[in-house]
Amino acid sequence: MTAEATLVPDLVPALSYGRLMPVTVHFDDLDALGMLHNARYPLLVERAWAEFWEGHGIRFDGDWASAGDACNVVKELLIGYEAPVTRTGPYAVHLWLERLGTTGLTYGFRFCSADGVTTYARGTRVLVRLDAETLRPTPWSEGFRAAGRELLRPQD
Repeated sequence: MTAEATLVPDLVPALSYGRLMPVTVHFDDLDALGMLHNARYPLLVERAWAEFWEGHGIRFDGDWASAGDACNVVKELLIGYEAPVTRTGPYAVHLWLERLGTTGLTYGFRFCSADGVTTYARGTRVLVRLDAETLRPTPWSEGFRAAGRELLRPQD
């Protein structure tokens, strides 16, 4: 059974912005104290983002020259831990974009229970798209920007 199968649409709370992506915590993700290791949170968030973007045709297949929008780097990562994850099984990552610029973006995330109710960690990450030849910032494609606009968090 996949983690996605555990998210029953009627049980997932309606999100006012962003997307809830299923992830699974495995035994080897836990540290010596039986808690999700702090380094695993960003890894699971990255996997959720990769699944989202792959669903929109954006993926890295080993060739930087043809990677397009997948040719990007992390400029900053901030994460705060709110409650320990002490069990394996299905969880979720709530994903959204705080800012979608010309060559960069800031995304927000919450590592949460599979139903999206309990938050274990939250943070932001800044990405910059690079030209594969020059390694200089370059604009996101319109297709990427269209997919990204779906996730923009409304301004307060």
